[in-house]
Amino acid sequence: MEFTSQELARLRVAADVDPLWETALSLHLLQNRGVPLAFGAWRREVGAALRRSGLVTMTRSLIRLCPDGSYFPDFLTPGRGDADLDTGLDRLLSTPRHRLRAELARLHAHTGRPVPAGVRPLADGCPEALRRLGSALRAYHRVAVEPYLSAMRAQAATDRTVRAEAVLTHGAEGLLAGYDQLPGWRYRDGRLRTPYPVDRQLALNGRTLTLVPAFFCVRAPLALVDQELPPVLVHPLSPAPGWLERRHRGAEVPVAQLIGASRAELLRMLDRPMTTMDIAAALRLAPSTASRHATVLREAGLLLSERQGVRVLHHRTRLGRAVLEGGLR
Repeated sequence: MEFTSQELARLRVAADVDPLWETALSLHLLQNRGVPLAFGAWRREVGAALRRSGLVTMTRSLIRLCPDGSYFPDFLTPGRGDADLDTGLDRLLSTPRHRLRAELARLHAHTGRPVPAGVRPLADGCPEALRRLGSALRAYHRVAVEPYLSAMRAQAATDRTVRAEAVLTHGAEGLLAGYDQLPGWRYRDGRLRTPYPVDRQLALNGRTLTLVPAFFCVRAPLALVDQELPPVLVHPLSPAPGWLERRHRGAEVPVAQLIGASRAELLRMLDRPMTTMDIAAALRLAPSTASRHATVLREAGLLLSERQGVRVLHHRTRLGRAVLEGGLR
């Protein structure tokens, strides 16, 4: 990917994890037996939850539409990290018929046969078929993605802080150079190379590229296949092994009864220092509300706020950790 100075100036980082990208990528993880260690417990937990909810057959249908292979339809991931699930589904269900037909034909081209009869109503833009797809994605998201959103948003907020610091210190080129920490990424002299699954050049043609951090992206970065669509580059957030176990340990402690659910969730997120804006984005709160919660926790000795340059970073204290882990008796 080559950048002109104009394209560098237009770079943006998504404000949050994208609900439909995360849904699609989590479907890939369910199909991948070689899942990274960090997601093994998630895969087992979600598999059991889908069985309890009676959603296994429906999930298999979604997997056929979104296989963990070299291609899945672009219309399943219309967002750029700036929309909630409802907005994303509205965009998906508004996909023009010619795109539905072309992308589903491409999905099934490897079989040498036309689009299967069961998929043709969707390819033809049948309103009822689209409605069923939207309902299936919503039901799957509720089980496989929604329960983990606080951990996902905290990770994305931390990543966004790193990217913002790079921009403030070194500008747009510093932002791209900062991605060198990801395996196989390299930015030099206006050209970004990434370990994409196939050889490909993504042409921006003066458009804005959005970098979208994705919790369930575990291998290579991803981009939309259709070069006419607004360009995105989805990259791994790479949570550390044990993130799910830490989340459960925090959930078992009735600390929310003591300090309130939002403040308890804020405290759980502070495995790494975060700014007030990071906290507000992760918890979907107004910055003033996030600041007020941080003040209450700081006055209780549960977090510490320290200024670093133009930023104020909030850290969890030893007392805050003890309260979360039930260490106080």
